[in-house]
Amino acid sequence: MKLIGIDIGTTTISGIVMEHNIGNNAELIEAKTIANDSFLPTANDWEKIQDAEQIIKKAKDLLDYFLDQYPEVKRIGLTGQMHGILYVDKAGRCVSPLYTWQDGRGSLPEDNGISLVEEIQQKCQVKAASGYGMVTHIYNLRHHLISDVAVSFCTIMDYFGMYLTGRKRALIHASNAAGFGFFDGYHMCFMKEELGKIGIQEKWLPEVCGAMQELGTYRNRIVTTAIGDNQASFLGAVGNENGTLLVNIGTGGQISVLSDQYFAEDGIDARPFLDGKYLLVGASLCGGKAYALLEEFFRKFVKQVTGQEKSLYGVLENMARKGKETNASRSKSRKLKVTTTFNGTRVNPETGGSITNLFADNFTPEAFTYGVLEGMALELYQMYQIIRTGTYIQVTRMIGSGNGLRKNPVLCEIIEEIFGIKLILAEYEEEAATGAAISSTLLKSIERAK
Repeated sequence: MKLIGIDIGTTTISGIVMEHNIGNNAELIEAKTIANDSFLPTANDWEKIQDAEQIIKKAKDLLDYFLDQYPEVKRIGLTGQMHGILYVDKAGRCVSPLYTWQDGRGSLPEDNGISLVEEIQQKCQVKAASGYGMVTHIYNLRHHLISDVAVSFCTIMDYFGMYLTGRKRALIHASNAAGFGFFDGYHMCFMKEELGKIGIQEKWLPEVCGAMQELGTYRNRIVTTAIGDNQASFLGAVGNENGTLLVNIGTGGQISVLSDQYFAEDGIDARPFLDGKYLLVGASLCGGKAYALLEEFFRKFVKQVTGQEKSLYGVLENMARKGKETNASRSKSRKLKVTTTFNGTRVNPETGGSITNLFADNFTPEAFTYGVLEGMALELYQMYQIIRTGTYIQVTRMIGSGNGLRKNPVLCEIIEEIFGIKLILAEYEEEAATGAAISSTLLKSIERAK
């Protein structure tokens, strides 16, 4: 059976066509990625919003291309950037921009002198980071930023499913609902009592399902509920396999491992997966972004000196390699240390990064480059240690995904050394789109409810 998977990411939109047969044998037929250059200009550095209608047009054009090329496709699976929200009216039409997961309004000081994230923690005993959909919604509600005709909200990929099938109400898989915050992953429902404490009425909440369902059809193909991109990436790279750690480095960074038990700690989420399982996830806010900031730093310096501006990632790779070789000969006490929490952490958005243990012999661009890569890996390893200590899960395999790993062999080597496990890159580069396609085969019900 031929399937299509569409992944609406923050900076790109990817799609794949695959042949999926009984026994989970899969063959990738075609993959295509286009730029998602839809960020809207704003007067505020903390505001990160995108043009939702432009995104939908791009995603639809990509989907139509595949359907024209492969008319025998039977099902369409969806995924995309988690946490962010857009608003819809009673006719199911989008009436707002997409407020992305990078949005910082939840960390702004309010009239009471504390941020909304801090207030939520104090009033509701709920930890929800800025950029989480429910935090964004509370802020928008308080500051009268929501259209008068809006009746609910959903993710961009859920809205794409509505758009394709003509649904008037969003049906959201628990993997996406959990990304909003204020979601009880153990009981698979929103925390309505806690939401009431912060002034949120139940009428705003979208409908949630725990299993894959059919949304409707588009061009006579079944369209299924969207799943979170983290869950889709795991499904596409690992499958439904226990004992395997997925390390993903893109703009952010994540580690994920499958678990039959619910486990959540500071900095660790238990995200709903499929078949009653959970993904235990540690996520850094500045994974691959840390390396991008480093490249930008050097690029600006070179431009000042030469007047030319060009990508320096190839130069950084060479410097990282030299830094790694030099670092191996230094004692632990003489190694430069970089903490790459430049955008804070999910637990503490105000935490900054740092460069420590500077000596005359390690005050070099090579040591700095290597230190940033090591810092990225160590932040994820510390999260892995929390999971391992709390669950006793034994990881025997480690799979890497995301361009942050595929384009950086030195980082792959550092991760192998720190985790003590061989890193194998995922078979398909479009892991999330692949997982979305596979998820469309897991329907529990084919009833349509519009």
